[in-house]
Amino acid sequence: MQNIIQILYTIQVEVTRIMDDIIKPPINASSMLTFNVILFVATVFSFFFLILAINGFLTRVPKKEDTEGTSDIPTSKLPFITVQIPTYNEPVAIRCAEECLKFDYPKNKFEIIIGDDSNDNDISHMLNKFAEKHKNVKVVRRPTNKGFKAGNLNNMLKHSKGEVIVIFDSDFIPTVDFLKRIVKPMVNDKKVGAVQARWDFTNSSQSLVSRLASSILIVYHHLTLPLINKCGISFICGSAEAIRKDVLKKLGKWQNGSLTEDTEISLRLMEEGYKTVYLPDLVSRGEVPFTFKGFRRQQKRWAYGTIRAFIDHRKNIFGNKHFSVKQKLMLSFVLFGYIISPILALLFVTGMISFMSNPTGPIDLIEFSMSVGRNVFLTSGFIVASLVALWKNKQIKMFPMLLISSFTVGIFVSFSVTIAILKSIGGRPMEWYMVQKNGNKMYDIPKGSILHHTPKTYV
Repeated sequence: MQNIIQILYTIQVEVTRIMDDIIKPPINASSMLTFNVILFVATVFSFFFLILAINGFLTRVPKKEDTEGTSDIPTSKLPFITVQIPTYNEPVAIRCAEECLKFDYPKNKFEIIIGDDSNDNDISHMLNKFAEKHKNVKVVRRPTNKGFKAGNLNNMLKHSKGEVIVIFDSDFIPTVDFLKRIVKPMVNDKKVGAVQARWDFTNSSQSLVSRLASSILIVYHHLTLPLINKCGISFICGSAEAIRKDVLKKLGKWQNGSLTEDTEISLRLMEEGYKTVYLPDLVSRGEVPFTFKGFRRQQKRWAYGTIRAFIDHRKNIFGNKHFSVKQKLMLSFVLFGYIISPILALLFVTGMISFMSNPTGPIDLIEFSMSVGRNVFLTSGFIVASLVALWKNKQIKMFPMLLISSFTVGIFVSFSVTIAILKSIGGRPMEWYMVQKNGNKMYDIPKGSILHHTPKTYV
């Protein structure tokens, strides 16, 4: 028995020697080289987020009275508005429509259309009953939900009388003065093709996932959009937005089947010389995903659609005389920003390979800690930007939990986003994902309903 133990020990020592002297060194060297190259790219992206943070810290949020109301615009000059609420198995669209009915805009100057793509008859019946009670609310449908949300919007466009189209996702809760304030830039400047309001969220603190999901959007709305708007460019975001109907038709309507129809039409607006105005002081609240599955699916769709829009419009972006060098850089950063996910995923993988392929022996904890700390510092731009954005949004207490969610949920989601980006670059199709929303739980859904088991909505 002692001889067998001695033989096994000798084999273990020899295997360890071969691993340390022959196999591990080239793996360690190549993984370290890859890690450092990726770290450099991540540091560059981090630097851009630091610029956002510094600019956001130094820029005040406009006071509400700066753009409040339309008291200086005669009622006769206010455009007729069609409010569109695209929906798919979402009774919460009723709450959104109810809030829209409270607008202090002249009642004879707006209509509300619910675009019902539902395949659940119980939900459709609920929407019908609501519309029957309100003369300026109507529900329109189509045979299938072909083209997803963009297809729904194009179908509603056929039934819209408004000069201006205002769009809300069904979970959004607009303020009473929303229409008056969002239409003001269009009344004052005919070159304004679209206007976007700032998003806020009803469930930011619901879970680790919702903290990360809301923080990403808080950074976008508090830091990114204000900065690029200063440079003369901006984007609409898919909800709490307004767009001129004649301009939308001139540009060929929404891109059917696009997973980010808002980004795609924003690029066409800019390429044709139209202005898109961002109103940081006009706020509309909605929901963010609160489950890992929902957040992962939302980020995959947004990453796929945004990268696809960049690829489709790259020639127009870089070859368009309307754009300055600064604007082209800004557009590239915003549209290609999702590339940070595969960068972080590769950093994690190559870092683990490098660590595992070190020669066998004790770990220098001081050196290891310093190395990790340095790398976190170099790539901390988003964390700093999040800190500033949460401060501006008066949610600084959420920051510690955001750190935890970034280094847990964020790392895992980055791998899914990487897959979506590769699909987008490769031109492979991706399905339209759905996500659960709390607002749907407000309604008494029949037990046999699809929604009774899986409350879902457009994301």
